[in-house]
Amino acid sequence: MSDDTTPQIPRHVGYIVDGNRRWAKHHGIPTYEGHLAGYNTLKDIAIATFDEGVEYMSAYVFSTENWKRSVDEVRKLMALVLKLVSSDLPEFQRRNIKLKILGSREGVDAKILKAIDKAVDETAGNTGGILALCFNYGGQLEITDAIKSIVQSGIAVEDITEETVTQNLYSPEVPPIDVVVRTSGEQRLSNFMLWRSAYSEFIFLDKNWPDMTKDDVTSIINEYTRRQRRFGS
Repeated sequence: MSDDTTPQIPRHVGYIVDGNRRWAKHHGIPTYEGHLAGYNTLKDIAIATFDEGVEYMSAYVFSTENWKRSVDEVRKLMALVLKLVSSDLPEFQRRNIKLKILGSREGVDAKILKAIDKAVDETAGNTGGILALCFNYGGQLEITDAIKSIVQSGIAVEDITEETVTQNLYSPEVPPIDVVVRTSGEQRLSNFMLWRSAYSEFIFLDKNWPDMTKDDVTSIINEYTRRQRRFGS
């Protein structure tokens, strides 16, 4: 018999998408080909994750630190993001997936922002799963922006609670992450969803992101259901 500490299907799975460039190097192909493979994998893993019964999937697709990469690499990454929220919009609609974008709008091209707003608006009524893309995102920046919003609201210091902070995060309706998955063998958060990952389970995979398959998603869900989450109790 299960008890309250035994998890079932996670409500929210968060993926730290890592290893696209290493995958390309391993295969002796240009870096962009690795990002393109990662982009295709993102769609496949999202479908597989929702097929497992997960309600929310988040993915770290472009961090605030990624602006430090070469101009050419950033330009090509931006083109893939634009493709994801524009050319792929009919696929989101067909699969009944709601799109959320978490991150700062600062420094992002107006054309991309317009496409993001359109995709978010047009998928708002979909109920087949919520895909939260962390784009131009940093966990510390999200918390900083939440604090700024709280200060600007004029709320008294003694009235600020953890729930106050939660309600001022990007897309506050996106719940805490039940399990964070990172590919490429690295074992760190890299500024991903710091507030929402406070009690997350962690799964680190040695394979690079483009090598992920739906079988990996099934293994992740199975591993999660074997764990006992106690939240400090």
